[in-house]
Amino acid sequence: MPTTHNRTCHICEANCGVVITTEGREILAIKGDPANALSRGHICPKATALEDLQNDPDRLRAPQKRVGDHWETISWAQAFSEIGERTRAILARDPKSSAIYVGNPNAHSYGNALTSGDLRKALKTQNRYSASTVDQMPHQVVNLRLYGHSGLWAVPDIDRTETMIIMGGNPMASNGSVWTVPDFRNRAKDLQKRGGQLVVIDPRRSETAKIADRHIFIHPATDAYMLIALLKTLEPRVRELAPWVRNAQGLWSALRAFDVKACVARAGVSIDDVNWLADRMLAGPAAFYGRIGATTQTYGTLTAWLIACVNIVCGQLDRAGGLVFPSPVVDLAASSGPGTIGRFRSRVSGHPEVLGEFPAASLSEEIETPGDGQIRALFVVAGNPVLSTPNGSRLDRALTQLELMVSVDMYRNATSRRAHYILPPVGPLERDHYGLFLLPIAVRNFAKYSKPMLESEPGELQDWEILRGLAAASRA
Repeated sequence: MPTTHNRTCHICEANCGVVITTEGREILAIKGDPANALSRGHICPKATALEDLQNDPDRLRAPQKRVGDHWETISWAQAFSEIGERTRAILARDPKSSAIYVGNPNAHSYGNALTSGDLRKALKTQNRYSASTVDQMPHQVVNLRLYGHSGLWAVPDIDRTETMIIMGGNPMASNGSVWTVPDFRNRAKDLQKRGGQLVVIDPRRSETAKIADRHIFIHPATDAYMLIALLKTLEPRVRELAPWVRNAQGLWSALRAFDVKACVARAGVSIDDVNWLADRMLAGPAAFYGRIGATTQTYGTLTAWLIACVNIVCGQLDRAGGLVFPSPVVDLAASSGPGTIGRFRSRVSGHPEVLGEFPAASLSEEIETPGDGQIRALFVVAGNPVLSTPNGSRLDRALTQLELMVSVDMYRNATSRRAHYILPPVGPLERDHYGLFLLPIAVRNFAKYSKPMLESEPGELQDWEILRGLAAASRA
């Protein structure tokens, strides 16, 4: 008899609801869930690919050990024993010579998120790297500096706004990024039907720009200049700020040295565009959202801060139709520390830690450079930094110098092919799911827990079981 499962697609930040029909272990259909209040029946090709991932014959299903140019399948007991022995031997020579890289999928797995710290503590390492430093770290620094907590996110209230401004983001392709907004296309259509405006600021005619009411082209990596011009245009027109806003005078003073005409010329935008944006932001309700294109540039953190400042001085923060703070069922900001900056520095270039991490781009030099603390053992958890971080070819070469590399991954990819051991977790439909990090940034207050849809096969382990096994084996 066919069985119906209502669960969440966990492949990306959108967290769309899906209805999956099975008979035994055979998947008969994957469709969007129209009863899901967050995604409203929307899915994308990633959801239908869940079956392909689950049944992919190339997906690894048992621990792999590299022997020369070949891979051997081994038992979990052998894998943990050998990895633990080699790790302890390396750390006995140099206690600071291990590192962890945590990839983007960990944000979609609450089990990984809650247990990766066990491995870090077992290794006693400060060498922590992740996809965050090539993705959203500027936003989290701004959250910490402005709101007091790196995990306190203000997200665009697109369902009630009249002006949605997007700088360096492409939610038509992503369904939001650090903004869980499934079914963006129809939400944008609803905005336009009620007479609102969708505005895109981008040097590229992206998928989102193609449906926008107004596309403002800008020179690459000049977002900060346009935002400075916008804030200086707003300054004489801002009459009153919310009572919780502090040190606005410091903002205006910091901008005094800049000239509006010079800034718009540098950005390649017009004064008319800047004045129009000022009018829309002040009239409200309006939400100004910046994403990866705005923050992965020379002045990325400054750009994220300036975008927040525009929302704040225009009275669009903590306002219906502006930027709002979700009220998640599991409130990470209330249950975790705010985050830190600069408690310690990296060995080679002296990069300050940010939220306990060093820049992923500095991992290569820490492996290559001899001396005390040179990274000799690396654990990569659900990541592929050879493809996803700057100068991947250099990192690829550096990985060959490691004495031990362990990848927790379902596949041999550009990074895990360099590992000495690959430890694969269960398939995507054999695990449970709760959007621990993603529901707190959702466009609606929403909660959904998905049980494992299929029983795991004998001898397979969950991600968190692998991480705890590695921690126990590596602990001196």
